[in-house]
Amino acid sequence: MIDKLEFFIALAKEQHFGRAADTLGITQPTLSAAIKQLEDQLGVMLVKRGSRFQGLTPEGEQVLIWARRIASDTRTMREEMRAARHGLSGRIRIAAIPTALAMVPRLTTPFREKHPGVTFSVLSRTSIEVLSLLGNFDIDAGITYLDNEPLGRVTSVPLYSERYQLIIATGSNLSERSRVTWAEVSQLPLCLLTPDMQNRRIIDQHLAEAGTVARPTLESNSMIVLFSHIRTGKWASIMPLNLAETFGFAEPIRAIPIVEPDASHLVGLVAAKREPHTPLVAALLDEAMALADDFKAGR
Repeated sequence: MIDKLEFFIALAKEQHFGRAADTLGITQPTLSAAIKQLEDQLGVMLVKRGSRFQGLTPEGEQVLIWARRIASDTRTMREEMRAARHGLSGRIRIAAIPTALAMVPRLTTPFREKHPGVTFSVLSRTSIEVLSLLGNFDIDAGITYLDNEPLGRVTSVPLYSERYQLIIATGSNLSERSRVTWAEVSQLPLCLLTPDMQNRRIIDQHLAEAGTVARPTLESNSMIVLFSHIRTGKWASIMPLNLAETFGFAEPIRAIPIVEPDASHLVGLVAAKREPHTPLVAALLDEAMALADDFKAGR
């Protein structure tokens, strides 16, 4: 039944029999037969039938919740048995908010030095997408804000506080200041992350607290795009200092603290709340706690 449940999960994700069969590496008739067998075993219809996929029945939605849980538990069992025989191995799937991507190597590099049989998949996603992927067991862990929007049922490890700086080319307006206010920053030609990003929602919130609003002249979901525009000397942006530093300051670019308010937000690792965690996730949580100690010590 495990295989049939995994087939059903793939169908629910792809919402198309042909695409789901391709993802699974089987033929469409094989997938259709497996879903029909699963329906016969459970005694309910799972899929609305027609000339094409039309969605899941209410019973199918309930079964999907159980299927994801059972598939996750099965994966945990297999990982534990494999770890008992050969040590940790396999792939860890991580999704991180864009502003935290530069920090990921500080987690993955020491982890892989300890466990060379492990590989990683790292995706850039919004905070909402991180939690959705985690809830659907499509990733093993996420890196996101911990204190700004509801997280739901997760295990979290606080890593560091994100503090905001005006990133601007030398010679631009305000570039010689030792600090600036949010109200002053709002008057600059800004390039910012898109509104679907929690970082942007945080920036909008602090601008509102200062009695102003953001009027960006450029928006992007890529930090690289933002930084490349800052380098032209025609745009400024608002970024966490730790992120801006990873791009380097070879060009005449300054990072200036933003005050009134002097704001910070907590970023950390999150994993689905469950006992036990898979061996890979448990080891990753341990590595995150060690990294958090490094951040606290200023290393």
